[in-house]
Amino acid sequence: MDGIVRHMNQQLILDISPAPSPTLDNFVIGSNQEVLNALLNCKPGRAIYLYGPPGVGRTHLLQAMAKQWHGLYFNANTPITQLQKLASAETITVPLIAIDDVDKQTQLHQAQVFALYNRWREVAATQKAFVLLIAGERAPLATPVREDLRTRLGWDLVFRLRLLSDEERAKALLTRSADRGLHLSPEVLKWVLTHYDRDMSQLIALIDALDHYSLTRKRHITLPLLRDLLAEGRLPS
Repeated sequence: MDGIVRHMNQQLILDISPAPSPTLDNFVIGSNQEVLNALLNCKPGRAIYLYGPPGVGRTHLLQAMAKQWHGLYFNANTPITQLQKLASAETITVPLIAIDDVDKQTQLHQAQVFALYNRWREVAATQKAFVLLIAGERAPLATPVREDLRTRLGWDLVFRLRLLSDEERAKALLTRSADRGLHLSPEVLKWVLTHYDRDMSQLIALIDALDHYSLTRKRHITLPLLRDLLAEGRLPS
């Protein structure tokens, strides 16, 4: 029950204080500099597969790249018709296609991703080349997708994303707090890192919500204030 309540409170906070729009600049790098370098230097004709556990930043990077390149982003909830239309188009005109959570896609969705890999390879060395960016939770050969698609996940570049260490998360939260003119006490920071979600987007949303909450309540940021925010699950109007 406590876990359900905490999840509901986190979602309410995210609804009120959404995480900043994902960009490559606000991605917290940690041990993932090689991945970021590959994305920054990406050219049409490149296919990149990113994998790692939940909360590691896969969705952040795919959405950031799709926005930066004026490309398309798809996930497991994308209607199959959208992927079918793209995969069967006479010419693919978008410069980048990002497909998230490939391991959660239905068989029909996976068939379209397979077709997109084939289209990517056909034009990779031509002026019609585009970037294909795919993400999943596991390494290519361990990804639970149809066999013909599984082999294609490793066709070009493959990178494993690593979770931030507690030290790296703490540094990122302190930087975010300093940017907002906040002071996070060691007590508050320790509680957040110990008890809250590891996903940086949710942690940043919590800091932003805490800032707003302290202003509306006219109280300093303390552990009791943080607990009040989480217990309330919403901000006062």
